[in-house]
Amino acid sequence: MTPLRVVFAGTPEFAVPCLQALIDSGYDVAAVYTQPDRPAGRGRRLQQSPVKSLALAQGIPVHQPESLKRDREAQARLRDLAPDLMIVVAYGLLLPVAVLETPRLGCVNVHASLLPRWRGAAPIQRAVLAGDSQSGVCIMAMEAGLDTGPVYHRLALELDPRETGGTLHDKLAALGSRALIEALPGIADGSRIPEPQDSTLATYAHKIDKAEAAIDWGQPALAIERQVRAFDPWPVAQTSLNGEVLRVWSAQVSDAESEGAPPGTVVAAARSGIAVAAGAGTLLITRLQPAAKRPMSAADFLNARRLDGARFG
Repeated sequence: MTPLRVVFAGTPEFAVPCLQALIDSGYDVAAVYTQPDRPAGRGRRLQQSPVKSLALAQGIPVHQPESLKRDREAQARLRDLAPDLMIVVAYGLLLPVAVLETPRLGCVNVHASLLPRWRGAAPIQRAVLAGDSQSGVCIMAMEAGLDTGPVYHRLALELDPRETGGTLHDKLAALGSRALIEALPGIADGSRIPEPQDSTLATYAHKIDKAEAAIDWGQPALAIERQVRAFDPWPVAQTSLNGEVLRVWSAQVSDAESEGAPPGTVVAAARSGIAVAAGAGTLLITRLQPAAKRPMSAADFLNARRLDGARFG
């Protein structure tokens, strides 16, 4: 049987396991589409995407159009590849109808949520931020709407109580590659029929804004703790102390009494952590990062300063 001829479109580290799984499973990856190289780091040197790095290492042709919506030549090149299927994983560029209709079997997307929950750009962080007990991946037939297409296959997992944006990212990247390989044979032969989403249950995972990283100590301690976990490793929750910006890497809801202290007030400081009054309850900060320094434990942070009566925010 002739291997399925696929075109892969993806950009960040999240997409790498899916491309690797296609290669390992013997699929004919005719080309890889990824976003153009971008300036990164202190030197602002052009840096290729993780997907491009893997494709080049495997000798797969790479295409990097600025847009597939407006670039007619890029659309023509895609048609010339004559793919059976286009697989899209966190590509980051919108696909017009002309592209969606180019492959013989259409385009499928590996999406990091249990659709219709968390359609959109940041489903991983939004799931942690909302306190979801479950997440997962969907293999979805793409259409013109934002993550509205019917679902071929889904795999779920339970979230750990200490789940972070980073740990969930890695779990779902691996789960996505497994789901993709499980779904492809049935997509190829037509035996796997996609199920329409119930749009009345849809929620939207809007893109993360750096401004969301600022801790509002008037919020309940539980909400702040979720914010800290969701934004690890990016953009990292932050607060301030005496005008100094502090990034908060790890925290947990504490049993310490705030005794009516205003939100943001340090009510206890010990090697185990810094207990801070919130709008409801108390948050124990266990790992934080002063400006221009590396992340450190609360114990190390307290070696250099006293926080009696201090107030964050």
